[in-house]
Amino acid sequence: MILIRIYMVHQIRYLVLGLLLCTVGYFSYRTYLYYFNTVAPDVTVVGVQDNAYYAGQIKGVVKGSSPYKVANLSILLDDKVVQENIPIHKKKFEYPISLDTQDIIDGKHSITFAVTDSSKNQNKTCLQKSLGIDNQSLQATIVSHDQDHKVLQGRCLRVQFQTNKPTASATVQTLHSKYNCFPKSPNSLVYEAIVPLDCEQAAQEYPFSIDIKDYVGNSVLLEDKFQVVGVPFKKKILHVQNNKLKSELEFTSLQERDLEQALEKISQNSVKQKLWTGAFDVPLLMTGTSTEFGVIRTSQERGRTVHRAVDLVAEPRAVVWAAQNGIVVLKDRYTHSGNTVVLDHGHGVVSMYFHLHDFADIEVGQKVKKGNPLGRMGMTGFANGHHLHWEIRVNNLAVDPMQWTQLS
Repeated sequence: MILIRIYMVHQIRYLVLGLLLCTVGYFSYRTYLYYFNTVAPDVTVVGVQDNAYYAGQIKGVVKGSSPYKVANLSILLDDKVVQENIPIHKKKFEYPISLDTQDIIDGKHSITFAVTDSSKNQNKTCLQKSLGIDNQSLQATIVSHDQDHKVLQGRCLRVQFQTNKPTASATVQTLHSKYNCFPKSPNSLVYEAIVPLDCEQAAQEYPFSIDIKDYVGNSVLLEDKFQVVGVPFKKKILHVQNNKLKSELEFTSLQERDLEQALEKISQNSVKQKLWTGAFDVPLLMTGTSTEFGVIRTSQERGRTVHRAVDLVAEPRAVVWAAQNGIVVLKDRYTHSGNTVVLDHGHGVVSMYFHLHDFADIEVGQKVKKGNPLGRMGMTGFANGHHLHWEIRVNNLAVDPMQWTQLS
């Protein structure tokens, strides 16, 4: 019995000693952290996303931790204090926040969450997020879309509308397709969409709608109609030397299908920026037109085809230049189009230049301005004489290029 008591006394002593050592170690570690900790607090915010837009109340939770202890939290809007030195006094914390945006001017702002620990060094972490405030109701109206809502076959319907504030997205839906809208000019509240019409589109009335959304989810739907007007396209018989396509194989193995595959990718990857300004130029000093847009041509080699471009004539080997600002996205030789250059003007609008005699000093990926040389007019490819085949496509649908020389 005595031995048991002695054993228990020793166990209690060891336990007390262990607790004492742990307590001393804990306070020693805490003292060390107080004087020597240089690790800034860890901070995250739930419910407030960077570069997001908000209306009404912004609700979220600030979460943080520190190796020593968090002293306080401050919240700043555009570097102005909203709440200062909110006491925390914990190693880990979660603090709910609620911010009324009705008192904040609509537009871009920054919100900062500053967390300071309780150490002697007062280590501090500032987490900043950009956000937009949008409490204004969305309003929009159609301002124009071509005179009397009538568009010729093979041309483009230009839909324009105006809003009371910047939009997050807008699409025009018609002809079983959707077309993205974009600002008419930088920072403009007038938006537009280009709807290409095939030269064989049935001449009749069609409805269209515009679905507009702002940055906080509000939407407006506008609806209207337009009329496609028929065009009596001419007919023509094309005579080309029988061996013209075969002779091109000496210079290239790329066929028409290869170009069409490339153009499909170019259309899909077109930059989401309007690179053009104002009307397009006729891309050379033309002396006439050998084949107009939409002409129905018949040839021994290709059968019946619709000419979805304009063939321009000028002095042999005349300089051909960029019709508008753009990016060179293709420079190659094909059996049917010969030496070919394609420019991307943004938002699915591309211009194409066929049958060039040779190329100017340009490379794929290079930005060019309206008037920059692309090459010289020639008759490479499936051509029966010196001319420039000039084509414009919108979302990979060929439209009348001459309309683009009149668009402002």
